[in-house]
Amino acid sequence: MTTKWTLTIDCADPGLVARFWCTALGYTESAPPQGWDTWEAWFTDLNVPEDEWNDGASISDPNGVLPSISFLKVPEPRTVKNRLHLDLQVAGGRAQPQDLREQRIRTTGDKLQAAGATLVQEIGTDEALDHLWMQDPEGNDFCVV
Repeated sequence: MTTKWTLTIDCADPGLVARFWCTALGYTESAPPQGWDTWEAWFTDLNVPEDEWNDGASISDPNGVLPSISFLKVPEPRTVKNRLHLDLQVAGGRAQPQDLREQRIRTTGDKLQAAGATLVQEIGTDEALDHLWMQDPEGNDFCVV
């Protein structure tokens, strides 16, 4: 038997970070619980104070295949390098021509920088880009490969 799981990312602003990852992954905001049309209606009906509405967020694969990702508000900032990170595999693998791989990596990197990511470092050799080491709007590491 397998266990259902969700990846959870700690952050200061769950809504902001969730919107970024929707852009990065092609995910959408998770639907509110069954019986409610909106998250706001759910929060209101359960008497959740409005200042707690951004204490968490969740995004989902629109095709329902890949795992959902949750974002949890925490008071402390990130202080060390992530031990776990996502690799956004956009280049098609090393069997693809290097110029095509690099174009796909750079196009995605540019799109994500426009959405709030920061480029930390280009990784590769003098002749070839292998991947981009990036950070989301709150400094969580990921790579574009």
